[in-house]
Amino acid sequence: MLDIFAIAGSAIGGLGIFILAIGMMTDGLKLAAGSSLRKILSEWSRTPLRGIFSGLMMTAIVQSSSAVTVASIGFVNAGLIKMRQALGIIYGANIGTTMTGWLVALTGFKLDLHAIALPMIGMGMFLRLTRRHGRVGSAGMALVGFGLFFIGVDVLKSAFDGLVATLDLSQIETEGVIGHASFLLLGILMTVLTQSSSASIAITITAAASGVVSLPVAAVMVIGANVGTTSTAVLASIGATSNAKRVAAVQVIFNIGTAVVALALLPLLFWLIAELGDMLGMERRPEITLALFHTAFNILGVMLVFPVNDRLASFVEKRFVSWEERESHPRFLDSNVASTPVLAVNALVLELELIGSRISEAYKTALTINESSLPKIEQELHVVAMLSTQVSKFIVSIEQVALTEVTTKQLATLMRVDQYLLNCAMSIRQFAQTMVKVEALEDSALKAGNQRFFNHVMDFVSSERFSQGVDINKVEHRYRELQAEHDLAKAELLLAGTKSKVSLRQMTDHIDILAQVSRYAQQWLKAEVRLNELQRTLDSDKNKSRSVEQGHINDLDSVSSQN
Repeated sequence: MLDIFAIAGSAIGGLGIFILAIGMMTDGLKLAAGSSLRKILSEWSRTPLRGIFSGLMMTAIVQSSSAVTVASIGFVNAGLIKMRQALGIIYGANIGTTMTGWLVALTGFKLDLHAIALPMIGMGMFLRLTRRHGRVGSAGMALVGFGLFFIGVDVLKSAFDGLVATLDLSQIETEGVIGHASFLLLGILMTVLTQSSSASIAITITAAASGVVSLPVAAVMVIGANVGTTSTAVLASIGATSNAKRVAAVQVIFNIGTAVVALALLPLLFWLIAELGDMLGMERRPEITLALFHTAFNILGVMLVFPVNDRLASFVEKRFVSWEERESHPRFLDSNVASTPVLAVNALVLELELIGSRISEAYKTALTINESSLPKIEQELHVVAMLSTQVSKFIVSIEQVALTEVTTKQLATLMRVDQYLLNCAMSIRQFAQTMVKVEALEDSALKAGNQRFFNHVMDFVSSERFSQGVDINKVEHRYRELQAEHDLAKAELLLAGTKSKVSLRQMTDHIDILAQVSRYAQQWLKAEVRLNELQRTLDSDKNKSRSVEQGHINDLDSVSSQN
C-alpha cells in the first residue's frame, strides 16, 4: 500500500514538474521571441498554406499549440488578422504540437536525462539572475523549462515503471468499444484538466513505453488529447468577437473530425506507420510509434480539411452572427447594383439616409446618457462606422469602365457625405463619453442654457430630413441661429468661470461638450447640403428622361393619327 502511495506521489509530482516546465518554456520563448510571434502569425498567414506553415513553426518553437491558438484568436479579436487567415494557423498548430511527442520519444528514453537537465537548469537560472529583464532573461527561463521538462519525463517514467511492477494491469478492459471510449475520454479529461495536450501526450507516451497501457490504447488516448485541446480555444472565445468564436468553432470541428477519421482508420494507420517506420529506419519502440502516429493523423486531418477549407469558412461565417453584424449589413447595396452605376448612386443615397437616421437616434439617446447606457450608444455608433466602411468599399467596387464623368462626380459627393456622417458619429461618441465623466453643472441657468442648445440641435437634425427637397437657405439660416446659441452658452460658461461660479475644470469640460455638439450639427449640415444638391441633380435627370419619353410618345401619337 505504501508503495502505491509513493508511486502515486511520484506520478503527481512528475506531472506537476512537467506542466510547470511546459508553462516556463512557452512563456520564456514567447517573451524571447518578442514581436516575432505577432509578426509571423499576422504577416506569414496571408494564404492558407502559409498559415499552416507559420502555425506549425510557431507551435514547434513555443511548444504550445494552445498558446498559438489563443494568440490567433486574440489577433482575430483585435482585427489584426482575418478569420480565414487564422484557420491555416490552427491547422498548422495541430501539426506543430506533435513536436513535444517527438522530444519525449527521442530524448526521454535514450539519454541520461539528469546529465542533460541539470546543466540546462543551472545555465538558465544564471541567465535569468544576471539578465532578469529582456530577451536573454526570457531565454534563460525557457532553458530552465527545458531542463524541468526532462526531469518531469524521468520522474513519470520511474513512477510508471513502479506501477507496472506493483499492480496487475491485465484486469483493466482495454479492448472493444467500451474500452476505447473510456481511454478516449481519459485523454480528453487529462488535457482539459492540465490545459495542455503536450502534458497529456507526454504522460501517454511514457505510460506506453513503461508498459502501463498497450499501444492501441495509448493511440486512443493521444486522439483524446487532441480533442481535449479544443477546450482552450473555446474558453478563449468566451466574450470574444464573432470571428474569434468562428475560429474556435473551426478548431473544434477540425479536431473532432480528425479524431473520428483516426479512430475509424486506426488499424490501417498502424500498418502504414509500421511501413513508414521501417522505410525511415526507425526502431519499433512504442514511444517512436506513438510520436509517428500523432504526427501522421494530424497531417492526414489537414490533408482532408484543406480542400474544403473555403466551404468550412463559409459555413461558420453564417454562424455566431452578432447584433452588430446583422445591423451593419447594408440594406440597399449588393454586387448586382454595383454593376450599374446609375442604380448604385440611388442605392447609396438610400443607404446614407438610413445611416443618418441611426446617427440622429444615437444623439437623441446620448442626451440622457449615463454609465449604464454608454455601451449601448457605443455599440450603435460602432454599427454606423461599419456601415460607413461598407459604403466606402461599395463605391470603390463600382464598375469603373461604365462610369461617366457625371456619375464619377456623384460618387465623389457620396464618398464625402459618408465621411461627414462618420464625423457626426465620432462627435456623438466624444459627447457621450465626456458627459459620463464630467462633473454636472449645479448652476440652473447654465444647465438650462446648455440643455436648450442640445435640444435645438436635436430639433434641427430631426426636422431636416435628407434628400427631400428642403430649402437649403432656410436650413443654413437655422444653423446660424444654432451657432449664435452655442456662442451664447459658451460665453455664459466663460463668465461663470471668471466669477468662480464653476471650477475651471467644469468650465473647460462643458465648453468641450458644446464644441462636440456644435461640430455634430456642422457636419450634419454639410452632409445635408451635399445630398440635397445631388438629389436635385438626380430628380432633374429623371424629369429630362420623362420629357424625352413623353416626346417620343407624342410623336408616335401624331404619326398614328395621320395614318
